[in-house]
Order: sequence, then structure tokens, then C-alpha cells
Amino acid sequence: MKTFSLIGIIIVQLALVCYSIAIITEQRKKLVSVFVLSFLTAGVVFDIIATSFMILGSSRGLFTVHGTLGYSSLLGMFTDAVIVWRFYRKTPAATKVTRPVHLFSRFAYIWWIIAYITGALLVALRHA
Repeated sequence: MKTFSLIGIIIVQLALVCYSIAIITEQRKKLVSVFVLSFLTAGVVFDIIATSFMILGSSRGLFTVHGTLGYSSLLGMFTDAVIVWRFYRKTPAATKVTRPVHLFSRFAYIWWIIAYITGALLVALRHA
């Protein structure tokens, strides 16, 4: 396996942990806090870095089925982070998130998990 791809795989694990902590906390408490924002933002940063390394390490080109799925899931989580930050800045502290924000976060996370699992399965099948 190429070094860039391996680095990307390691960093995407950090994105998974950060996204999971942020989204699960928000989904359970239905609140956006500095804690949630910190982990969500870190997840996006790790995901961008991981995606960059995976692109550099890919021999299959920029536009594969998994690549397109990965780019769209990254875009979904980036959009979610922007929406959550805007919500946080516009509302008083300890205000419950609105239903649309709550649902968008859930669906963006699920889409990202689907991309993550698909990538893991592709790597496992390729190196089995």
C-alpha cells in the first residue's frame, strides 16, 4: 500500500472519532455546544487532510465511485459544520437545535459512515 494512502487511512480514523463524538453528543442532547463544535470542526479538518492524502496515494484517478461518494460525504459534513456553526452563533446558549438542523446532522453523518464503510470494504477486498 502506498505511503500517502496509509497516512490517509490513519487520519480518516481520527475524522471518524471526532465526527462520532460530535454527532452522537448533538443527537442525544439536542444541543450545540463548544464541545460539539470543536469535535465537528476537527472531524472536517481531519477528513479534508485524509481525503487529500488518499487522492495523492490513489492510482485509480480522481473520479472513482468511492471517490465521488467520499467527496459528497465530505461536502455533507462540511455543510453540516457550517450550518451548526451558524445555528450556534445565532441562538442563545443552551437552545435546542431545530429539527431541520438535527436531521441534517444525522443524515450527513449517516452518509459519511456509508462512504467510510465502503472505503474500508474496498481496501479489505483489494488486499485480501
